[in-house]
Amino acid sequence: MWKTRSVNTFLNICIIIGLITLFYYAFSTEDSNNHQRHMRKIPRRQIGNLKFTSSSPKNTKEYNVWLIFTKVTNASTLIYKFRDLVHNLLNVSSVPLKFNIIVDRVSQGIAENQIADVVYGNKTIVYSFYDIEESAKKIQDIVEVMTPHFSSKPGTYYSDALFYISLGLYRIAPLNQNIAILLDCDLYFKKDIGLLFNEFDDFKPSALFGLAPELTPVYRHILHMYKSKHNTTFGEYYHDKNISKNVHPRGFQGYNSGVVLINLKAQRNSSEFQDIIKSNEVERMASKYRFRGHLGDQDFYTLVGYEYPHLIQTLNCRFNRQLCTWWRDHGYSNIFNNYFKCDNDIVVLHGNCNTRIPKR
Repeated sequence: MWKTRSVNTFLNICIIIGLITLFYYAFSTEDSNNHQRHMRKIPRRQIGNLKFTSSSPKNTKEYNVWLIFTKVTNASTLIYKFRDLVHNLLNVSSVPLKFNIIVDRVSQGIAENQIADVVYGNKTIVYSFYDIEESAKKIQDIVEVMTPHFSSKPGTYYSDALFYISLGLYRIAPLNQNIAILLDCDLYFKKDIGLLFNEFDDFKPSALFGLAPELTPVYRHILHMYKSKHNTTFGEYYHDKNISKNVHPRGFQGYNSGVVLINLKAQRNSSEFQDIIKSNEVERMASKYRFRGHLGDQDFYTLVGYEYPHLIQTLNCRFNRQLCTWWRDHGYSNIFNNYFKCDNDIVVLHGNCNTRIPKR
């Protein structure tokens, strides 16, 4: 009887262990499957001396790309620019990008279709949509301050919230996003966007934004009344040698906002930034320089770059090589090339003013 009882006990123990093992395996498999369904895998790439491994637990750097895709119809050329840029970024990126796309209801459906067209084979994409109406509400006070000084007539291209998104993106982006890059859709990346994200590592401690120079004499033109009465390098093209003892002794062409690097965390924590976006300070800067712009946020960045240069990191022109030559044919042919030159290994081409981008 003792042997029978021992055998039964042994069998019961085996059964219990077996059941525990079975349940553990079942739940572990389910958790693993759920994780896989939510995982987005991006292949590891190596470009030049850059090495990024998206699957490495030590890689905590963020790669948030923001795009604006609104007011789009099926006949809009923005559709093709958006699709080409997303396709381009997926092809050249060695880092796991997170796309954040500001849309309206109609544009969201079009964006989803375009994304589906470029994601094939082993390509995957992680993206989120943000409603433009909700986003505009969050930055309404900023828009109201900026619009009188940096927009053309109401109802035109630069007159609404879309063109001040970068200034208030810290309110729109999730709080767990600390850095972001806002891109125009008329860009082409010749090299890895990881190179652009690496620029954050070189930000001076006070910098909130990173922008490359404006490569036309547009600010020389806008500032002509101020420049006629003041000895200033504001609006002058970059020189190799010092030409003044002013804030920018080598000249200052202004900034272009086709590519904007944003330190969201620093921007949220900056009391100085909150002060300079107030009406009285924007009015003071615009009045001082007799400045009446029409290019939205980049007009504001240009003023800030002269009055508060510590807040902006000036990127090399290779990160936003603009191609528009409109000003060459409108009164500035004799000096245009002094502004337009960019003798560096180009990372990003910018087909602004609908300029065709050479992709070879």
